Order: sequence, then C-alpha cells, then structure tokens
Amino acid sequence: MVNSIEEMSSDSTNNGTVEITYKTIGPARPSQIRVASHVKVRDLRNAIAEKGKFPVSNLRMILRGKALQDEEDEDDLYVTLKDQDSLIVAVIPNPPAGAETFDDDDDDLKFKLPPSASRWKRKFYYFLRNKLKLPDIILMGLFSLSLKMWVIITLWFILAPIAHQWDLGPIFILGTGFSIILLNLGKRQPGDVSAYSIFNEDFRELPGTYNADRIDRDIRAGQI
Repeated sequence: MVNSIEEMSSDSTNNGTVEITYKTIGPARPSQIRVASHVKVRDLRNAIAEKGKFPVSNLRMILRGKALQDEEDEDDLYVTLKDQDSLIVAVIPNPPAGAETFDDDDDDLKFKLPPSASRWKRKFYYFLRNKLKLPDIILMGLFSLSLKMWVIITLWFILAPIAHQWDLGPIFILGTGFSIILLNLGKRQPGDVSAYSIFNEDFRELPGTYNADRIDRDIRAGQI
C-alpha cells in the first residue's frame, strides 16, 4: 500500500508530465525539469540530483512549504505535481575531512524492529508508534516477548480472578514467583557447575566460594 502526500489535481496534463521549477538555496538561478505529474518522491529526488549534479543522499526538497520524504512506514510516498510548481532544493554539505561526527544518542535509545520482522508486525508497530504515540519502553515490552510468553501472561490474568474468588490469591502469587524462578534456571551443559552447591554433584562448590568453612580456615591460619 502506498500513501499519497498530495491529492491528484483535476487539471493534470494529458501526456502525464509537467514542467516544474526548482531553485537551490544560494545564488544559483532557478532551473526547469520535466517529470511525471504523479511521481515517487524518491524518483523525483533522483531526477533533480542527476540533472543538477547533486549528491542524492544529501538532497532535501521542499514543496509548498512541506519537506518531502521518500517513504513513510516503509511505503513509498508519491507527490502530485502541476505545471509551474516550484521546489526549493537544499544540499546538505558533508562534514570536513577528519572532523568528528557524533551519532544521535536519542536514535540509539529508540526501539527498532529487527529486519527479519514480518510485514504485519511492522504495520502493527508503526500504527502503535505513529498513530497511538506509544513510548519506546512500552513498544520494547510488547515486541520483545514471544507468542508463548503472551499466551502465558494471558492465561495468568484469566486464572488470577478465579484464584481470588476461591481465596487462593496468596498461593497463586507464590506459585507464580516459584514458576518464574524455575522457568528461568536455564539448562547447564555437561560439566558445568552451578553457583549454588546444592545443585551440584556431591554439593561441590565453586573455587573461591567464601563460606563458613573458608572463614574458619582463614581464622585458624591467622589471615583474619
């Protein structure tokens, strides 16, 4: 699905192309270019960059007071143009050679879906972020959990009122806590030793474990 950022004009040309004027910020004279009347913003940017010998990655365009974006929610955006429309074009200069560049820390903190995410998940993510304006911390919680975990959470909320009705609330809470601990113990590989000696064969402790026996030995050796 593609989005149109301008409504199609009723007086569009018969051959489907229009001649527009673009002016770069600075002393340069305006230039004309003929393009399709209904065109992808990305294609329009490429056409102007090719004619004006501009670096396409640094090119910014403004039409009728609005900055043009190539895409929104990973869908290509289109623009409908009319004859004699005027574009303002700005070329963002590259930083000087050797100059330090600093990444935007805010972008690093924003939650982003992995590239392998399905299309429906991306659509749902963009709806929650752009339409409902949910904060990134909530989006992270929603999309970081697996389907199995969501089923468990849903089941917990279904069983909680039942446990309360039968006066089993405290037992239900304790059972939930123990279940979380047991489910997160993980699996040890053969030969691995647990940090808790009670789980090890012959109650073997990790080297350097500081316990009552160690303290007793240190006292007897005069090290304490």
